[in-house]
Amino acid sequence: MRIAICDEETRGRERIRTLLDNEFSGAQTSEFDSGTKLIEAVKGGYQPDIVLLDIAMEGMNGMETAKKLRALSDVILIFVTGIKGQVFQAFDVGAFHYLMKPVDQEKLKSVLNRAVKEVEKRAGTPKILLVKTAGGHRRVPVEDILYAENSGRKVILHTKKEEIAYYERMNHLEEVLGEAFFRCHRGYLVALSAVSGYDNTSITLVSGDKVYLSKQKYAEFARRCSESVQK
Repeated sequence: MRIAICDEETRGRERIRTLLDNEFSGAQTSEFDSGTKLIEAVKGGYQPDIVLLDIAMEGMNGMETAKKLRALSDVILIFVTGIKGQVFQAFDVGAFHYLMKPVDQEKLKSVLNRAVKEVEKRAGTPKILLVKTAGGHRRVPVEDILYAENSGRKVILHTKKEEIAYYERMNHLEEVLGEAFFRCHRGYLVALSAVSGYDNTSITLVSGDKVYLSKQKYAEFARRCSESVQK
């Protein structure tokens, strides 16, 4: 579980972090002192499950940050702020909850427990990969991706319907897509569910496309394919 705390006040972040450490010690917590830094991190590949966001911040305030986050992610937003009267605006950007400072530990615990359940619920639904192309941000269902191919500084996603090229590191994409995909070659990442056959040098996808299979990866790939069929 990845939780981000975004508040320009050091004391505010420390108080929230202490509450999290006491009640959710297994969470990976990251702190940001501005909305700009949080957005930059998300654009760079950071994917929090829950964001605890203050409203009153200089520069990009909490509402502006929330709107930008909504364009990038389905993250669960919880406003933690000392400003009253912005509840309706908060729910306009799809906020999960709105907590007033100083935050009560039991109230925070209750809200976060419900947020964690929502994260777990969403994990059972098809994932979405957010990619930035020349035309803007695209939301690509992971279940539609057959394989990814390295092309210079870009990655080409081969989906059931189209090819999407965008700037990305294959290593990062491999990490984001997780166990459902296999790095069969330095230039290719395949969806195990999309494999229709293979030999010791290549993999055939359900689309009919063939990609290279590294000799060093053959045994592990065969094992992973077998495991994916049994699940």
